[in-house]
Amino acid sequence: MLKIENLHAEIDGKEILKGLSLTVNAGEIHAIMGPNGAGKSTLGYVLGGRPGYEVTEGSVTFDGQDLLELAPNERAAAGLFLGFQYPVEIPGVSNVQFLREALNAQRAVRDQKPLSGAEFLKLARAEAGKLDMDAEMLKRPVNVGFSGGEKKRNEMVQMGVVDPAFAILDETDSGLDIDALRIVGDGINRIMRAPHKAVLLITHYQRLLDYVRPDFVHVLDGGVITRTGGPELAHQLEREGYATGEGVAA
Repeated sequence: MLKIENLHAEIDGKEILKGLSLTVNAGEIHAIMGPNGAGKSTLGYVLGGRPGYEVTEGSVTFDGQDLLELAPNERAAAGLFLGFQYPVEIPGVSNVQFLREALNAQRAVRDQKPLSGAEFLKLARAEAGKLDMDAEMLKRPVNVGFSGGEKKRNEMVQMGVVDPAFAILDETDSGLDIDALRIVGDGINRIMRAPHKAVLLITHYQRLLDYVRPDFVHVLDGGVITRTGGPELAHQLEREGYATGEGVAA
């Protein structure tokens, strides 16, 4: 579904990714762990198409397409979703307006009819309810005045509405208390755990993986994947850290 080969990427002339290779098949959940500055968020930004990140070598294919040749909106229309470590605030734009425009833009690319206001509101309220988010928050400007946990829960509502094929979730567990962590974990499983979907879950901590059990855990360090294992590798890293843990060579 997603194949990354020898990916090199830099920002402001500084190389961050230094030959990263990874394959994610449909139906799989992969967790990426690693120390600060290892390139985890850079990987997410490169896959999402964030400006300022230059790919200098390597390739990325998504469902047979050259992902790097697609604009960010084209990647979204192809089924890619990027959840940010720090979700941005958009003053003056309500959640309802933002989500309806995003969903209908993607539906247009897929030759699907746009949802009416009533149809969309029913969908958005249903997704908010599944994540224990007050439907009134849908009327508020995107993430403005939201707590860290509310922003992450709001992103899960966004993901549920657009229903992507592949989700890249960058530290979705950041800022979540125990209850919110469970709700967000349940949301990821409900929306994305399916034979035709896949997830790349970037995290610092093992705790989210208690709720979203990955098929593979990778250690990203120094811009490359240095170790790969199963869920037990995350527990080992939690106990021993990145310097001493042993895993399977990637």
